[in-house]
Amino acid sequence: MYDAYSRMEILLGQKGVNRLSTAKIAVFGLGGAGSYTVEALARCGVGSLTLVDHEAITVTDINRQLYALQSTIGHKKVQIAKERVHNIDEDILVHTYETYYNEDTMGLFDLKAYDYIVDAMDTVSSKILLIEQAQKYQVPVISCLDMGNKLNPSSLEIMDISRVAADPAVKKMRAELRRKGVRRLKVLCSREHSRRGFEFRRNKENIERNIHGSISFVPGVAGLMTAGEVVRDILSEKHKK
Repeated sequence: MYDAYSRMEILLGQKGVNRLSTAKIAVFGLGGAGSYTVEALARCGVGSLTLVDHEAITVTDINRQLYALQSTIGHKKVQIAKERVHNIDEDILVHTYETYYNEDTMGLFDLKAYDYIVDAMDTVSSKILLIEQAQKYQVPVISCLDMGNKLNPSSLEIMDISRVAADPAVKKMRAELRRKGVRRLKVLCSREHSRRGFEFRRNKENIERNIHGSISFVPGVAGLMTAGEVVRDILSEKHKK
């Protein structure tokens, strides 16, 4: 008898489906990339998802974030995410945390309990802290780097952070990670050079200069690629807890 995962079973076999059904994954950051990562993981029938984000949905999220609709503006991302996951599969355990990840909140999370951690946060200090703690407890982690001012999704690639081309923000992050003893890190990045954003002017309003431009398909593809890497790693023979 067919069920929601019958097509996946043809691809992965019953053993693969069963392995994913026990996987415990945490996703930090539910923006453009993170929301699509959660979507793909839910549709793979993972056992549990821990979802972390402090923000509510705003109108400027609509161009790129899965949970952003006219009807969801003002709602908390973690709540909309949980509802959507359970609308896909009500048996997935979903834990939500409406919070930042920083030194004040890190104690809320037992990182050792996860099979995999996805960093899709924007704040560099939070990314570094999460990565440092994940590696401290030997939990696999993948970090999605900034997708702002990018237009070509075919330039996205997964690699070690040491191979990422020189970029001021990545260079700073890499140096700080090295200072904390983190030498290797799997990242999702873009080989495309960041485009120079236009100045935003509408009704005589100027957007803040430190906000990057974005489009629907680049962070979406980034999130799906991230989920794919997580699933392949979990299914691989070398992935042991």
